[in-house]
Amino acid sequence: MNDALQGLLDLLDLEQIEEDIFRGTSDAAPLVPRVFGGQVAAQALVAAGRTVPADRSAHSLHAYFLRPGDPGAPIVYTVDRIRDGHSFTTRRVVAVQHGQPIFHLSASFQLYEDGLEHQEPMPDVPDPLSLPTAEELLPRYEHLFIGPGVTERMLQARAAVDVRYVDEPPFGSVGRPREPKSRVWFRTNGKLDGTADHPLLHVCLATYVSDMTLLDSVLLAHGRGGWAVGDIVGASLDHAMWFHRPFRVDDWLLYDQESPSASGGRGLAKGRIFTADGRLAVSVIQEGVMRVPRGKK
Repeated sequence: MNDALQGLLDLLDLEQIEEDIFRGTSDAAPLVPRVFGGQVAAQALVAAGRTVPADRSAHSLHAYFLRPGDPGAPIVYTVDRIRDGHSFTTRRVVAVQHGQPIFHLSASFQLYEDGLEHQEPMPDVPDPLSLPTAEELLPRYEHLFIGPGVTERMLQARAAVDVRYVDEPPFGSVGRPREPKSRVWFRTNGKLDGTADHPLLHVCLATYVSDMTLLDSVLLAHGRGGWAVGDIVGASLDHAMWFHRPFRVDDWLLYDQESPSASGGRGLAKGRIFTADGRLAVSVIQEGVMRVPRGKK
């Protein structure tokens, strides 16, 4: 396990300051002066999960990003125990900074049971080890980025998680609209063991990663390079995930993403996360603000 992954695990290890109240620290997002949305979502799910019986696994979450998070201030997470049923447990979490809510999450947990079974097939894609690492890929596009240091900040943001693009990333096809589909392989940079090897933590880490590349598919449809290039501004608005089958985030996972629509200054993206052996593990949907800066038409 490298230092960056240990740092991410420490970020998700919230401090309990009162019953059902937790406090977390933050890292700044790599290209914008706010807290990375995936971090807030993952921390909120950690807070919810710590109030749920151990025999119940997260099966869905629905969240809204209300205000930009301040990376220089702690975030307080308050958990409401909405329901404890025979099979399902529901929690609501509000994240607060400077006296104002910045994020709201509802999460549901389920006691395992057998049932009907089917899934969509996994796309046919290259092996992840045949694809370039971030260290190999990002420097190729440095000449397109908005300024010095962008490559280093992006590499730092991805030091804990190995993310490999199956197709050319949006910042590599600026000015060339193409099919709004994006696929990446990802896994943590190191195995989770000991107390870190907990099913809830695997789910929370996948939640963290799910916000990293999902809106790429919206950019591709319009030939936009994104935040690194400076031809789009925006932020996540809401985020939903359904956890279908068990998975390990320290094994390779395929994140298959596409955008069905963009309108009204918003873009919608949906994703499917598959295990390397083809099991559909997670479904994701997110909408984000997507605005073209003046002078970038």
